[in-house]
Amino acid sequence: MNIIVLIIIAATCIFSYMGFNNMALFEKYKFNVGAITNRKEYIRLVSSAFLHADLMHLFFNMLSLYFFQGVVISFFGEIGFLIIYFGAMLLGNLFSLKIYQRQPWYSAIGASGAVSGIIFASIAMAPNEISVNFLPGWLFGTLYFGYSVYMMLNPKQWDNLGHAAHLGGAFFGLVYSIAIHPQQAIDNMTYLGIMSLPLLYLGYQIFIKKRIN
Repeated sequence: MNIIVLIIIAATCIFSYMGFNNMALFEKYKFNVGAITNRKEYIRLVSSAFLHADLMHLFFNMLSLYFFQGVVISFFGEIGFLIIYFGAMLLGNLFSLKIYQRQPWYSAIGASGAVSGIIFASIAMAPNEISVNFLPGWLFGTLYFGYSVYMMLNPKQWDNLGHAAHLGGAFFGLVYSIAIHPQQAIDNMTYLGIMSLPLLYLGYQIFIKKRIN
């Protein structure tokens, strides 16, 4: 595994574990609309990606990052990987901030936005070269986004994950991929189109049906 990816995974695991056992730290650094817009605590746009709800949430995000990071680094290099990871993280959280701007109590945590950017970028480059739990990468990505969209549109009281960040993160990963390797992304547009279906449905529910405001 690339040393940069290893550092990100290690930092995320350590910080998440600290959050599991320190509620004050968890509350201080999670994504919260009111804290960001009213108190200008912009650090939460980044720090929230290093916190997770529980071990399963942490494991799933880091496992997804592990499986998809190799393709991204091979096509975009280490700098490109960092641009996608943190760019998707920021855009995903900014999108969440926009969506929930009238809900100052809204909170979320997790690296989902950043990981979504990595997934979309890797699928844009190599949709069939990746296999996750015997599933082709594009199918895993579709299921990943499908679950996120379902949970966002059908919120549970116990759920504190940043599902809205998936859309912004995935968008950043896709746009960056097309900008850097347009032909490669166009060649794999069928797979990207299939994987985009849950996100397009989410966009329809948000902007046309006004399900979330």
